Amino acid sequence: MSALPVLYSFRRCPYAMRARLALAVSGQRCELREVVLKAKPQGLLQASPKGTVPVLVLPSGQVLEQSLDIMLWALGQHDPQSWLHPSQGTQAEMQALIAECDGPFKQALDRTKYPTRYPECDPAYERAQAARWLGALEARLNEHPFLFGEHCALADMAIAPFVRQFAGVDPAWWQAQPWPRLQAWLAQWQASSLLASVMEKYPAWVDGEAGITFPHA
Repeated sequence: MSALPVLYSFRRCPYAMRARLALAVSGQRCELREVVLKAKPQGLLQASPKGTVPVLVLPSGQVLEQSLDIMLWALGQHDPQSWLHPSQGTQAEMQALIAECDGPFKQALDRTKYPTRYPECDPAYERAQAARWLGALEARLNEHPFLFGEHCALADMAIAPFVRQFAGVDPAWWQAQPWPRLQAWLAQWQASSLLASVMEKYPAWVDGEAGITFPHA
């Protein structure tokens, strides 16, 4: 059994991105195993039969299969930037906003980005639904520089990967929207050294091989 937690991850997956962000900021080292989702390794499927990422296997054998659970576990070990303690609002309120992101917004995002997967849906309607929620984020950012106050917190880091994905569907449309604060918030996050540190490319992990120690010392 590995002395470090084992993280099964996929570089571009927004759920895996949020998990890596929390692990990186907390300094919680793990053995990262980059997964090719079209050829899932047996190690992943044995740890979590659902076969999605991220999955964190703790040295005790406990398996965390949800990205937010991984974030909360890592920050529970060490939270040097007070992601769990926003300057305004509560952790429960942050988790409620994250639930909106993972629920209605993610549904609209998928139907906007992958219209052929959802032929029964109207992509224009779905984009309008997503835009309504993003407009509410813009209103939040009118009040302070981050979603819950004066410093970056759990909600910012859990939601930003999905806003990034949405912005990438049609960059020209995204830039044309009346969301200057949301656009600046996303651009600041995308330019951050923390994001760069969790977006390095790694070769696909193969069963029986050692993974990559993450984050780097």
